[in-house]
Amino acid sequence: MSLIGKQVGEFQATAFQDGEFIDVSHESIRGKWSVFFFYPADFTFVCPTELGDLADNYDAFKEIGCEIYSVSTDTHFTHKAWHDTSDTVKRIKFPMLADPTHVISKDFDVLIPGEGLTFRGSFIVNPAGEIVSYEVSDNSIGRNSEELLRKVQAAQFVAEHGDQVCPARWRPGKETLTPSLDLVGKL
Repeated sequence: MSLIGKQVGEFQATAFQDGEFIDVSHESIRGKWSVFFFYPADFTFVCPTELGDLADNYDAFKEIGCEIYSVSTDTHFTHKAWHDTSDTVKRIKFPMLADPTHVISKDFDVLIPGEGLTFRGSFIVNPAGEIVSYEVSDNSIGRNSEELLRKVQAAQFVAEHGDQVCPARWRPGKETLTPSLDLVGKL
C-alpha cells in the first residue's frame, strides 16, 4: 500500500539541535515543507556519510523553506553523544529526532520488525502534513542529498503549478511539461 497522500500521524518527540533538546510534534511540521530522513542508528557506518551530506546541503533546503528531520530509534541523549564525538555529525544543524518508542518509525512504515531499527527512508511532506514523495532503501545503500533536494524542488513546483509536471532530471528553471493529448507518443 502506498504512503503517497498519507497524513503524518500524531507524534511528540525530543530532538537534539544546536546544542539543545527541543520538542517536535506533528503540529511543528504544519505550514512548511519537511523531509523526514530515517536512518538505522547512531554510531554506525553509512549513516554519518548520509547525514554529513545532508549537513553540507542544509542551507539549500532552508533556502526553499524546507526543514530536515533526521530520525532514528536512538534517544536524544545518544544523538547528543554522537554529535559531541563525531566530526561529521558535529556539522549537523537540523533537528535529530529521537524515536525510541517507534511511534514515528511505525507511522512511516520503516521500522524493521524485531530489530528496533529502521530502513533508510526519505519522505517529503508538504505543508498540509501529507507525504508527497518517498523512497525506502536497504540499509547498505546510502542516499544522495542533492537528488533529495531536487525532488523537494519538483514537489514544490508541482504544488504551485498544478497543470505542469517535472520530467526526469528536472531542475528549477528548466522546462516542464503540460500533460495533454498532444504529447501522447511524442516524447
